[in-house]
Amino acid sequence: MTSSVPSDVIGRRILCDTEYATVRYAGSVPPTTGLWLGVEWDNPQRGKHNGSHEGIQYFKCSHPTGGSFIRPNKANFGVDFLTAVKNRYGLNVEQDVECEKENALVIGKKTVELVGFDSIIEQQSQLNKLVDISVRECAVSHAGQKEEISRTCPNIRSINLSKNLLPSWEKVTEIACQVQNLESLDVSENKITFPSDSASITCTLSKLRVLALNRTGVTWAEVLLCAPGWPALEELYLASNDITVLERPINVLQTLKLLDLSNNQLIDGSQLQLIAYLPRLEQLILSNTGISSIHFPDVGFGNSFPFSLQWSFINELDKLQCLQSLHCQNNPLMGTEKNPETVRQLIIAKIDQLKFLNKSEIFPDERKGAELDYRKMFGNDWIMAGGNQNPDKNRPNEEFLTAHPRYQLLCLKYGAPEEGELKRQQPFILKNQLLTLTIKCPDKPDQKPIEKKLPDSMTIQKVKGLLYRLLKIPGSELKLSYESSKMEGKEIELENDLKPLQFYSIENGDSLLVRW
Repeated sequence: MTSSVPSDVIGRRILCDTEYATVRYAGSVPPTTGLWLGVEWDNPQRGKHNGSHEGIQYFKCSHPTGGSFIRPNKANFGVDFLTAVKNRYGLNVEQDVECEKENALVIGKKTVELVGFDSIIEQQSQLNKLVDISVRECAVSHAGQKEEISRTCPNIRSINLSKNLLPSWEKVTEIACQVQNLESLDVSENKITFPSDSASITCTLSKLRVLALNRTGVTWAEVLLCAPGWPALEELYLASNDITVLERPINVLQTLKLLDLSNNQLIDGSQLQLIAYLPRLEQLILSNTGISSIHFPDVGFGNSFPFSLQWSFINELDKLQCLQSLHCQNNPLMGTEKNPETVRQLIIAKIDQLKFLNKSEIFPDERKGAELDYRKMFGNDWIMAGGNQNPDKNRPNEEFLTAHPRYQLLCLKYGAPEEGELKRQQPFILKNQLLTLTIKCPDKPDQKPIEKKLPDSMTIQKVKGLLYRLLKIPGSELKLSYESSKMEGKEIELENDLKPLQFYSIENGDSLLVRW
């Protein structure tokens, strides 16, 4: 290879203008002369062919138009980590050394600095103080000289290496393992080759708590292979990696509290039973995974209740006792009801320990309302299945308990539903009549009035849950009242959380008054 091309050029990541690519070939391309690099572009529209020229296949591409030949002088092979840090934070010592030489006086064989005597020492001191470093899009490709990072930046706790030219996990660890107290590492948007066997894992990041591997091409099997090197990991981000298959984590990831699998099209949702082997998991992010069902081994599916197949995976997630946050937007489940609020309330009622749903906090009042509504919503099914207010006669069949595993617990918590309230209940039907109401906050003059359409059958409890999210109110008790458009100045308190809006004769044009 020439002096401008690294000896390990095959597999190297490069930057050409603003486009990223991987080198797949280096050599001649007859009938032309000179050295060419065959590259596979990250953006296949940038390429021209599949790695062949005049009938000869020089390299292979995953896309028929993903390849090109370029001259080596067009390729940016990147810089070492410390060079990128100095460039990003304006601490390029070499440039300053040249400046110092220009401002020096030579006396005999000695060079005496005239100005800036302490500048280099000061810059080295600044590097020593760096704790959180971001060199995103700085063309970092390797660590540089051995142990230089640990000597120069000993206090680093967090590194953002996203969207650089790192070709392999080995190159990543050559940087990370020099940082003894590293707690957070982001290498997202690097096309990384991961080890194929455990013998290649030589570095342990003993203090690493947060790791982001979004858009790196990593598979779940590769995650498990590398995971012994992350013994204290608490948050793992694996979004947009085309992960389709999961395997059981054995003696790894046991400290994990957050797992992000969003934008991975999992082949079978039942594979998520394997996350039950992550004993400390609190947050599971499943947005855009296409999952519509999940099954954990110790619970069977019902077959006569219309929601059993669609909602069974929510029942299963209730078994993860540490699960506190769930993100499941843009999944088939979220489209099963016309009213998104109904979906939210059902999920809250079905997962007892959940604290956040789709990044929105679940306040105690909202949970209480959701559980009470759920108890009434399926009360008639419970009675038909053998449920009874008399504990001695309360024997709902297995089919019902499979579809609604928390129902009996909710009856113990709030009491069994009474026959009168069940007759009035019409589950899953949004009444045609919508009330157009103006929501006002009399004690918050900066809060502008909001117009909202609400069904007149909506309970005060559910209205409060909506207002918590709509107004972003902290965890405090809401007080609601309303003012009739026909009786201006007269305020009526909405004191019973279980009553619907229509109970208070609220009409179109009335105002809801919110205080906290």
